[in-house]
Amino acid sequence: MLFKYKAIDNAGANKEGEIDAPNRDIAISGLQRRGLVVISINEEGEKKSIFEVSFFEKVKMKDIVILSRQISTLFEAQVSALKAFTMLSTNTENKLLGQKLTQVCDDLQAGVSISGALAKHPDVFSDFYVNMVKVGEETGKLNQTFAHLADYLDRQYALTSKTRNALIYPAFVIITFFVVMTLMFTIVIPKLSSIILDSGQTPPFFTLLVIGVSNLFVHYGFFLLIFLVLVGIWIWRLSSTEKGKIYLDNLRLSTPAVGNLYKKLYLSRITDNLNTMLSSGVPIVRSIDITSDVVGSLTYKEILKTVADGVKSGLSLSAAFAKHPEHVPGILVQMVQVGEETGSLGAILKTLTDFYAREVDGAVDTLVGLIEPVMIVVLGLGVGILLVSVLMPIYNMAGSIS
Repeated sequence: MLFKYKAIDNAGANKEGEIDAPNRDIAISGLQRRGLVVISINEEGEKKSIFEVSFFEKVKMKDIVILSRQISTLFEAQVSALKAFTMLSTNTENKLLGQKLTQVCDDLQAGVSISGALAKHPDVFSDFYVNMVKVGEETGKLNQTFAHLADYLDRQYALTSKTRNALIYPAFVIITFFVVMTLMFTIVIPKLSSIILDSGQTPPFFTLLVIGVSNLFVHYGFFLLIFLVLVGIWIWRLSSTEKGKIYLDNLRLSTPAVGNLYKKLYLSRITDNLNTMLSSGVPIVRSIDITSDVVGSLTYKEILKTVADGVKSGLSLSAAFAKHPEHVPGILVQMVQVGEETGSLGAILKTLTDFYAREVDGAVDTLVGLIEPVMIVVLGLGVGILLVSVLMPIYNMAGSIS
């Protein structure tokens, strides 16, 4: 590979040039042996369009699941780590993931461990993922570790996808409802209201109310749109602050039906993470700390931080969980306590993972089953009341003329 560099020599003079080396680290080492202090170094042709990679490319969990499966298979076939990652970097369909794997290959060639190379890309490989790989390196069971990671990520992907997809339908129906109502108030109602008002009859109260709302949309719709945009910006800025994230997270967890679904999702994620890490030999405090970073909820993150502090101070895992009855149900505490007393905590955590996964499936099915008829009824009533409020005066007017 050819690298362009900018450096300073021993005399303080600026130097620019090119150096041929297998990877960036070796290139930097070669320049330092020449007595140069490297300011910047870039591989020729490595810069890509910001639109090609930064905005439109993203490494999805599904890509990491497939990658982990492939690595596990290659390791079982006794393929070396460098050759395995080189093969995958050139064959992956995701360009961004291909770039990351190429950089991992460069680090492996320079003598960096697999976990150390993956740790340089936290946007793709989480702390949980890196620590699991590190344990696999220490125990010599990398193929099993990557198989466990693939199974774990597959479960989490399926669970998260089902939960997300369950909320897409009601969101679509709500948006459709507001679009239909907006079109009615801005296009249909103004034409019908002119007929009613020109008739000289006194419209009913509900008809006047509908006409008033229609006039508001027609004459002040632009200002309403600006107001909604400002509210959206405010919510976005709120969600970017620590306090705002915590507030929105608590709001999501306290929302009826939806909050219960998310609680079960997070509990399933916690028990699955702990089971996977403890069964791989990761110390319990470290397992709790890593789980807190990947649970996906600031509320449960703070709970797990408190649990970790409790375990450090000498409490059992069940006793530390028991201090948070609002978010950690008694059944989980009791099951963990049984696991601790019988020495089968891993098996208990796996049982809890399966239990909460089924609970999430049931909660999703129940939520979808309730939302569909409720949304259809609300949409039908809204449009029906709107049309009756406007069409009834027209019908009465036609009856009086005849």
